[in-house]
Amino acid sequence: MNIDRPDRVADAVARIKQALGSKGWIEGDADTLKYRRDWRGNRTGKALLVARPITTDETAAVVRIAAEAGIAVVPQGGNTGLVEGSIPTEPRPTIVVSTDRMTKVRSLDSENFAMVAEAGCIIQNLQGTALDAGRLFPLSLASEGSCTVGGTLSTNAGGNQTIKYGNTREQVLGLEVVMPDGTVYEGLNTLRKNNTGYDLKHLFIGAEGTLGIITAAAFRLMPAPRVVETALLALPSPEAAQTLLLMARELSGDAVRAFEIMPRETLQLALDHIEGIVDPLATPSPWYILLELATSSPIDDLRAKLEVIFERASEAGLVTDGVIAETEEQRRQIWRPREEQAEAGKRAGWGLTCDVSVPVSRVAEFLTFSRAEMAKMMADVTFNTMGHMGDGNIHYTVRKPVQMDQQVWTQSKQGLADRLNDIVSDFGGSFSAEHGIGAEKRETLEKYAPPSKLALMRTLKAVVDPNGIMNPGKILR
Repeated sequence: MNIDRPDRVADAVARIKQALGSKGWIEGDADTLKYRRDWRGNRTGKALLVARPITTDETAAVVRIAAEAGIAVVPQGGNTGLVEGSIPTEPRPTIVVSTDRMTKVRSLDSENFAMVAEAGCIIQNLQGTALDAGRLFPLSLASEGSCTVGGTLSTNAGGNQTIKYGNTREQVLGLEVVMPDGTVYEGLNTLRKNNTGYDLKHLFIGAEGTLGIITAAAFRLMPAPRVVETALLALPSPEAAQTLLLMARELSGDAVRAFEIMPRETLQLALDHIEGIVDPLATPSPWYILLELATSSPIDDLRAKLEVIFERASEAGLVTDGVIAETEEQRRQIWRPREEQAEAGKRAGWGLTCDVSVPVSRVAEFLTFSRAEMAKMMADVTFNTMGHMGDGNIHYTVRKPVQMDQQVWTQSKQGLADRLNDIVSDFGGSFSAEHGIGAEKRETLEKYAPPSKLALMRTLKAVVDPNGIMNPGKILR
């Protein structure tokens, strides 16, 4: 490595510029700021330049030149991550490699229910492309209008429909990846069965760019939904929601594609900070469930099933009120408070935010117990504990007491986070359900991950990236 040779670094930067052409790179603090600052605005890194390749060959050339000079490479998609995983964080010569110009859908085979897309494709655009072909691209995330294929794969994000379709990992048939030495792993295929040795794509999914740069992916598709029914239901408790989940899955024939739990604080945060959101129910409730059913069969009467679920849940005292969307516009309005939570939280000012999961069967127990335990530690805190109850993932926010000094709160947050993580561990859960590790949660990973897992991860990193140039300072210390 030649990281102590400024002349080699300068020469490498010049060669990268030449390889990319005048439109393929950006430099200067002002012009590169959005690539160097994390989405929450908490941290800003330094970069020699931002490389914006438009092909896999250009990406490989950039990485090869950087590797020869010992320059660190930070892969970046939409830069919407929440754990400082897609910006420079280490004090060494670094370039950001953005995939935001790699936006081609290379192929779509509707009969094979498969699509191949480049890393810079925005998830929402892929949904539309698939729908135009009568197919469903099953990933659905709150940030789908800005997050990209590469970033989503790198964190193995889950989203709102995991209960029905699974995490990002489960949608992937194959990958194309630029390795740390600039070679290309050619693993794109659209086969459902391919039992020819190690399934290497899974090394890169969830690796947060520490093992290579994903440049394209082959995805499975689904039949497009023909019928979608959506309801917002008011409930007295998480325990009622837990019972409702089982009822909804059984009575609908497992047609549930979203089951989002929200305390009143979730709806109120959106009402207070996002324009155009209205409370769909006349009387406030302590808890809500956003329930959505979907089917690709035009002869499946989901409306009747949803009405039966609503009726039986009401008779059992599980549901106290609710509304079923009559139009697509009403459906969007029901979803908006849930989808706007990241932006509403950003405008309100971040509290202690955690992304945790526990077994689906224990979500209600976890919510009730953890909120009580956190309130014991600090009186008058407020909670926004909402998320994907159907897959066990809760986005857990604790906000400071109104009267508390900000400095005192800042000093106290880590103790609350530690207690929450201990509770999650005791429940057999994970402190990072879908946001990843990044630079922010490395110490937490070391505390809770089994030593055997950490050892194997370090071995893989050392073998695949022996010079440590790929996204240094992320996941592993």
